[in-house]
Amino acid sequence: MIAIIDYGSGNVGAIMNILRQRKIPHVLTSDPATLADADRFILPGVGAFDPTMDILQRSGIVDALGEEVLGKGKKVLGICVGMHLLADGSDEGSLPGLGWIPGRVRKIDTGRINAKPKLPHMGWNNVAIAPGAKLFDGVDEELGFYFLHSYYFDAADPAHIRAHVSYGADLPCAVERDNVFGMQFHPEKSHSNGARVFVNFADAA
Repeated sequence: MIAIIDYGSGNVGAIMNILRQRKIPHVLTSDPATLADADRFILPGVGAFDPTMDILQRSGIVDALGEEVLGKGKKVLGICVGMHLLADGSDEGSLPGLGWIPGRVRKIDTGRINAKPKLPHMGWNNVAIAPGAKLFDGVDEELGFYFLHSYYFDAADPAHIRAHVSYGADLPCAVERDNVFGMQFHPEKSHSNGARVFVNFADAA
């Protein structure tokens, strides 16, 4: 069963609809005591870094989730700001992140790239997927995914980057370290590709 962590994200309904359609068992929860009943977790993706991290800390979810993910090796998928929480910290805020994938979240620097794209990066983009990326099996790279962001995950170890998106520069848009996964795009808004990602996450050994 997948536990979707509830911290007020507006997209949880869309995630639950996809999981329901694919008959993937799931629950929406903000109660740390329920996490032991799940075998994997989703940190959904709408919000800002510091307010989201503060809510998780005050709820007790951070400690409970760490015990399940780090202590027991259960899988977790962070989406957009949920992905950012996996880093050591973010330029969007001052609080420390979970630090489960080394790196820092940085604002897209439009002053350093020739195309000077507008922020936020919003809409569909195809992605370049690294060989062997566990959650992208069966995904159409040309169709791509739906993005809405102004920040990206600058991973300390390039081996943890599993996909890039081209938006004025090649930006990491998916990271993976052991049982911890993060995606900058919104799979819940990405039609068949997004549904495939959720199925792959549910089925990942």
